[in-house]
Amino acid sequence: MSKYTHQFRVYYEDTDAGGVVYHANYLNFFERTRTEWLRSKGLQQSEMRKETGVILAIRNMNIDFVLPARLDDLLTVSTEVISHSKVSMQVQQEMHVEGILVAKAQVQIVSLNAEKFKPMRFPTQYLEELLF
Repeated sequence: MSKYTHQFRVYYEDTDAGGVVYHANYLNFFERTRTEWLRSKGLQQSEMRKETGVILAIRNMNIDFVLPARLDDLLTVSTEVISHSKVSMQVQQEMHVEGILVAKAQVQIVSLNAEKFKPMRFPTQYLEELLF
């Protein structure tokens, strides 16, 4: 399983009054990276829903805020699948600034039927793309 990375610059709007990234915005950087990871695999969530009736949802997320990210930092955020089942996967995400870890997240992503919001198997073609 390969690791995907994406970079973001920290803007003023991302920070609190002290110039530190506001804690809720870490979620945004992690989410955007997961979305770009899917796109890098040729997958778009809107198309996945139309083609197979599947949506991906976050079931659980645990974030460890190690060090503060600050205004103007260049964030390098990675995403890597660490395990999976028929209906869910565990993803490890890390955020670095100049090679120094500032935050990490364990994310459980589940495959849901878009109409019923009930767990469903990952369509095989998507699972194969996401794992390699």
